[in-house]
Amino acid sequence: MYQYHYVNVTGEGVVATKFKEHRELIDRYAAQGWRYAGWVPAHSKGGEIVQIDLIFEKEVDDAT
Repeated sequence: MYQYHYVNVTGEGVVATKFKEHRELIDRYAAQGWRYAGWVPAHSKGGEIVQIDLIFEKEVDDAT
């Protein structure tokens, strides 16, 4: 079974949105044992994606 964690990232910019901290976040979570699984748009404005959720997963023991 997998456990998932979502991290919201807000872009910056006037004409075009740029996401600056995504690489640092992916590296930080990887160091904690999380695997980057992908991203989904979290918010758009005027047809442009301005927030995304980075998705991380970690395998957990399902001994319940």
